[in-house]
Amino acid sequence: MKKVLALTLLFGGLTASFGFAKEHPGKEEILKNGYKGPATCEECHPGKAKEFLGTVHWTHASKVDHVDGIKPDEEVGMKNRIYTMCNGNDIVNNLKEVQPNAKGKTKFTGCNTCHPGDHASDVGSTGPAAEAAVDCLLCHSTKYDFSKRKPIKQKDGKVIIGQDRSVEAAANLGRPTNKTCMTCHEAAGGGVLIKRGFAMTADADVHAAKKMVCIDCHVVKNHKIPTGFDPNNWAHDGVRVSCVGACHTEKPHKDADINKHSAKIACQTCHIPKTGGAIAKDFTKWEKLDNGFWEPSTLKKEVNETTPVYAWYNLTVANRPEFIGPKGSRTDGKSKIYPFKVFQGKAYFNKKNGELLSMDFAPPMANGDTLAGVASAAKIMGIKNYEPVPGWQTIYFGSNHQVVSKGKALFCSSCHAPNGILNFKELGYSNEEILKLTTPDLYFEKVLKKQEDW
Repeated sequence: MKKVLALTLLFGGLTASFGFAKEHPGKEEILKNGYKGPATCEECHPGKAKEFLGTVHWTHASKVDHVDGIKPDEEVGMKNRIYTMCNGNDIVNNLKEVQPNAKGKTKFTGCNTCHPGDHASDVGSTGPAAEAAVDCLLCHSTKYDFSKRKPIKQKDGKVIIGQDRSVEAAANLGRPTNKTCMTCHEAAGGGVLIKRGFAMTADADVHAAKKMVCIDCHVVKNHKIPTGFDPNNWAHDGVRVSCVGACHTEKPHKDADINKHSAKIACQTCHIPKTGGAIAKDFTKWEKLDNGFWEPSTLKKEVNETTPVYAWYNLTVANRPEFIGPKGSRTDGKSKIYPFKVFQGKAYFNKKNGELLSMDFAPPMANGDTLAGVASAAKIMGIKNYEPVPGWQTIYFGSNHQVVSKGKALFCSSCHAPNGILNFKELGYSNEEILKLTTPDLYFEKVLKKQEDW
């Protein structure tokens, strides 16, 4: 089997340039001998499971050098971060069974339910057992049964995550699709389209309309997946992706006047005029659902329903208990104007030091007792000296998806008309400059020409 598969590129190379043939070589071997997890894959791709253990998708944390207040040697990410979109992390909200609610029902909860292991080998684990627990087919099978990726309580009481290691899944391999990525990323933050509020569908994004998939832009190498520069996205594999460089140039337009804007205006500002998802969430007040369980009170918008706010961003991040968002100015020589979705979350802060407290979701999910959730999280984290008080935190989420077609992108008058979308005053322009920036001389002829073309 090793010779049959040797010329294929299953792990770490599923990019736009390297796709599978119509049928992955070795299918007959798998059908004959079955699938034994990563051991089967490693007959031809040795060392790839161990390689995967070093990526953010497994560790849920990395060293961070662009965020205020993070020590250079500290690894931070969803494993241990606390912020008000989630108000928890893999440590305090590890996979567990919720105590019975008033109706006697129970269920499982845990921030790490999307972790591509089996939970017995959990976030950041290493060694042979962890390597054997990697769910290779979750990303690499075209016929993966996602219904099998669910918590299971074993006879010994331990909770694990099931995997589809069926022969059918293993025998049907191919490039990851949008569904592959969005199964986890679309459901982050407590439900579908909550966190960032974008959908990679043909009617929502031009890239999807062109049948592009996530990894066409987030080009994978050695299992490292490039991420963008969302101020709220801290952990990364050391590789980044942006519009310019990945596919587009510094001068992507035929119009030279529009190209001049690229020096100070990010591509997303004109090409992503709307976003969606949650705009506010209250972890101090949970709502009871019809099934007897509780969830945080949430205000949310549909895809392409929310108008962004605009701010200068030099790709470094302000990180304070009350605010997480872009740093930058029009004079620092590094910033561009970017669009952001503003999210505001209410949670409990420690009155003694002003820091945000985490919450174990299991208690309030069963009975709505939010303070019990704070107490449980404090116990898990070894925090003894605290006094919970409610407060708000504002977070700026970057708008990097929902790219509209050229005809729907913002045009000259969208910003330069007196009632344009940009607040030039807040962006640091003087009254005299604003008068020049909002004169029809800047846009009248171009808008008129576009109007005639319609």
